[in-house]
Parts: sequence; C-alpha cells; structure tokens
Amino acid sequence: MSAAPHEPRRRVTRWHRPLLLMVASMLVLLAVSVAGLVFDDRVLQGAPVWLKPLKFAVSLAVYGTTLAWMLSLPHRGRRWTSAMATVFAAAAFVDVGIVAVQAARGTFSHFNDSPEPFEETIQRVFGMGVMSMMLANLVLAILLTVQRVGPDRAASRAIHTGLGLAITGMVLGFLIPFQGEPHTGLTTDGAPVPLTSGHSVGVPDGGPGLPITQWSTTGGDLRVPHFVALHGLQVMLLLALLLAWLAARHPILRDERVRARLVGVAATGYAGLVALVTWQALRGQPLTGPDLLTLGAAALLAGCTAVACGAVLSTAVETSTR
Repeated sequence: MSAAPHEPRRRVTRWHRPLLLMVASMLVLLAVSVAGLVFDDRVLQGAPVWLKPLKFAVSLAVYGTTLAWMLSLPHRGRRWTSAMATVFAAAAFVDVGIVAVQAARGTFSHFNDSPEPFEETIQRVFGMGVMSMMLANLVLAILLTVQRVGPDRAASRAIHTGLGLAITGMVLGFLIPFQGEPHTGLTTDGAPVPLTSGHSVGVPDGGPGLPITQWSTTGGDLRVPHFVALHGLQVMLLLALLLAWLAARHPILRDERVRARLVGVAATGYAGLVALVTWQALRGQPLTGPDLLTLGAAALLAGCTAVACGAVLSTAVETSTR
C-alpha cells in the first residue's frame, strides 16, 4: 500500500535528464528574450532582435519536453534512444545559444556569409548542429517506429506518425537555403552582411509579417511548412489524448483500435496540410492570402479527411452491433 504514492516520482526520474536540462536552458532564454523585447528596441531585418531567440526557445522547450516524455515510456533500445536524445539536446543547446549570441550582437544567425573568421566558425558550428539534430531525430524515429510505444495503440500511432511529421519538418527546413537569392542585410548598427538566402519566396525578407511568427503576408514563406510539420508530433499526441478523454463519454471510441485508425487518418490529413502549405509557399503565396486554387485544394483535403473519419466510425458502429 505504501509503494503507490512513490510511483509517480519513480516515473519522473526516468525522464531524459539532458533533454530536461536543455528544456530548462530554453526557459531561461525565454525569460531573457522577453526582457530583451521589453528593454532592447533594436530591430534586425524588420523584426525585434530578441524575437527569434524567443521563438526558438519556445519551440525547443516544447519539443524537448515531448521527447523526454516519450523516452520515459517503456521501449527497447533505451541506450540508443538515450544517446540520440543526448546528441539532440547538446546540438539544440549549442545552436539556440548561437541564435541568442548573434541576437545580442545585433547580427544574423542564419544565412550569414560574412568572411570574418568568427562568423565563419559560428556558421560551421551552427550547420553541424542542425545536421546533428536531424540525424539524431531520424535515428530516434526509426528506433521507436519499429516497436509499440505508449499506453495504447492510439498513442503509439500518434508517436510514430508524429515523429515522421517532425522529420519531414526538419527536411523541409533545408528547402529554405536552396530557394532564396543571395542578398545583403544590415546589422542593427547598419553594417552590411552578405546573406546566402532568405525565408521568403517572391519577396525580400523583412517585409510585412504576421505578429510574433513574422511569416510574410506579402509573399510565400517556407517557415510555415517547416513549423507546421515540425510540431505535428505535438498535434498527434494531443489528438490521441483528446480521443482517450472522449472515449469515456462515447462508447464507440472505447476500442483503442478505432482511436488508432482515427489518429492514422488525421496524420494522413495533416501530411496533406504540410504538402499544401509547402506548395502554397513555393508559389510565392502568403499563408494569409490563399487563392481559389489553394482554397479548393484545402476544401478537398478537409472533405477527404472527414469522409475517411466517417468511414472509420461507421465501420466501428457496424462491428459493435454484430
């Protein structure tokens, strides 16, 4: 009887410590970035200098917490997954640290092609960190996808499909440097810096953008599909959690196989959404200004996803009444 209250504590200690340390560092950077936004009025390419560190801190804190939770679940190959998670945590810490240092210096952390030795070193380290994070995630995805991970089939499928979406998001990030045109940016002190590329398609970086994200409202922006796919992992997990909560109220969802099929349909629809916003961005079209072709494709995607969900539920009803 006395062992039960201590079980949650033992569960928490299995959370991956390097990832938790990385998350803690992101929370510290988040606080620093908020203070920077309040007290530092410098602007870099149309955005406050501390906005980028803030966005990276939030994104990595969420992603790192999700990975730490997943690795606390029973699974095979724990030594390998722990090692890959440590690589990810270290690379994320270094890369986001570079983003913060460059923000403090009032210069660019991305696409910086300055010939100065310090800037060249920074860019090499940054590039190695990006590749390390992607490869570590890829190995983690492979190790966890070949086995069932999670309290039920729906959660396991959410993890599998979500990791696939996250890897897709990282790969889409490599589209950004390949599509942009070399140009010159100005530091907060007005010094020119050669840049190899940019985020926007069809318009220069630094133009009108959405609040906080700064996604372009006048042209395409490849940060949109990168973000949408990268955080598909959290979306799939939240969906599995929502379905589990609804199962207590709707008997049709109590079968975990039904919930797993619904997660699979949602993941397929979400992958279609990633493809849609990627196509939209590459056509130089802002997320906020879809044309009729984009709206038609979105409607078709939504309709197909709804029909597939209806088919899963209809089959479940027929099965339960036999």
